[in-house]
Amino acid sequence: MSAGEARTRIKTEPLSEDAYANYGNVIAASDSKPWRPANMGTSKRFNHLCKVENLRQDVAKLNVCIFRCSALKTIPLEMKLLEKHQFSTQVFLPMDRNARYLAIVCLGGDRPDLNTLKAFIVTGAQGISYYPGVWHYPMTALDSEIDFTCLVYEDDTKEDCTVVQLDSPMLIEI
Repeated sequence: MSAGEARTRIKTEPLSEDAYANYGNVIAASDSKPWRPANMGTSKRFNHLCKVENLRQDVAKLNVCIFRCSALKTIPLEMKLLEKHQFSTQVFLPMDRNARYLAIVCLGGDRPDLNTLKAFIVTGAQGISYYPGVWHYPMTALDSEIDFTCLVYEDDTKEDCTVVQLDSPMLIEI
């Protein structure tokens, strides 16, 4: 692509449950959600905030891992690829309440449907899930390095993650 060619630009938006509903769940405590007292009344417990699916129950195991993500250095973000986990929900929970990060998602089958592409700014008080088969960009910290706890079912084969290169880069405006 030459310097003069136009690139598709996607504008980020704040994360909300309604806007994100096609791609996964927003995982956050909110007094508007059902809760029950816990820990001798010193805590509120919010249950079943997302469904974690394993579509390969006979072979895949739950992997609880941590991703340490470097902060984005160049804005706008030049997005060149997307990935998906066809057989498992993937859950990301930031370990820094003051952090911000991006959730870039789209629907599709064998290839991403870029007409459904959305980019969300997520706060550190919000976790996210990706439904099985939802295309997404790798986790991207905005202001500083962030550790994320990740839950995903894997069997350590190439079926765990599919990556596609985009025909031309897209710019994600923050």
